Amino acid sequence: MIKLIKIIALFIAVVSMSVNLMAQTKKDIVDVAAGSKAHTTLVAAIKAADLVNTLKGEGPFTVFAPTNNAFENLPAGTLDDLLKPENKSKLAGILTYHVVAGKMNAKAILAAIKKGGGKAVLTTVAGGTLRASVVNGKVTLTDEKSEMATVTATNLEATNGVIHVIDKVLMP
Repeated sequence: MIKLIKIIALFIAVVSMSVNLMAQTKKDIVDVAAGSKAHTTLVAAIKAADLVNTLKGEGPFTVFAPTNNAFENLPAGTLDDLLKPENKSKLAGILTYHVVAGKMNAKAILAAIKKGGGKAVLTTVAGGTLRASVVNGKVTLTDEKSEMATVTATNLEATNGVIHVIDKVLMP
């Protein structure tokens, strides 16, 4: 009987360790972005816009994540201005313009582009639209100001959606 109790205790310990390990490997949208050295500015902006809890939510979300370099290419002073507390709602609007409700991996985006005859219109959480198309073999997104961003990495999986990396900050 004591041997059986020891075996059960060992089994429980192993299961507990496995559950803890699984919990550590499951990352949501914010955790995945925070784990990327190329997205430290995006994560800082998400925090400044008070969107952490939203993007840690159930989702699913498709996030088009601008790199640090994309933020650096904004006109001088733009990022600093957006990160000011009084501009929190404007920053939140820009960030949610990079988010589409639902999970669209690269295959789904390409299928939507094909179904749309070469263009797919994606409605963002901010209520705006992005036009997805393929230019020179790469998926591009065109914002409402006709500025274009190129998708440079796809299908970064998260527990509540997927992230695609883009090379430009899109503006509503």
